[in-house]
Amino acid sequence: MAVKKIWTIDHACGHRVDRDLSNRPADRRAGYARWLAERDCTSCWRASHTKDAEAKAAWVEAKRAEELAEAEAWSAQYRMPPLEGTDRLIPWGIRCRHRLMTAAYTVLVVEGEVGEAEWERIEDAARTITRAGWWVDQRDADPEDLPELLEAATETDRPTENPYV
Repeated sequence: MAVKKIWTIDHACGHRVDRDLSNRPADRRAGYARWLAERDCTSCWRASHTKDAEAKAAWVEAKRAEELAEAEAWSAQYRMPPLEGTDRLIPWGIRCRHRLMTAAYTVLVVEGEVGEAEWERIEDAARTITRAGWWVDQRDADPEDLPELLEAATETDRPTENPYV
């Protein structure tokens, strides 16, 4: 007698579904059927994950809006210039600049040995960087490296990326 190929699965969600398990080796069908029974059916699984994804997307959107509002208020308070870039890149750049600058202030001034006068020079250098993409590119940088990064970005005699231009 052949091992059955169509199995009736009573899923954890309460639905009963006939599943074709012929694509599995005969000796693994029973174990797979038990495993399926411990889970929701495909329809219920998709429905629950769609809700979760929508809720997460809404939460992320609200969190980004909150961070952007905080970053824009900080930018206005410290006279940071508007950033240039695409409509999608500018808000991201503003948030990245805010995070990096505030973290650098904490590390260098509050916890470190940089004085307020030197910090103002760092802020002045940061004001010259108006390309949102630069700030996004530095989003994972160590805050202690900010002065060096700003110095590298503001050098006037930098070679072009393409030496043949």
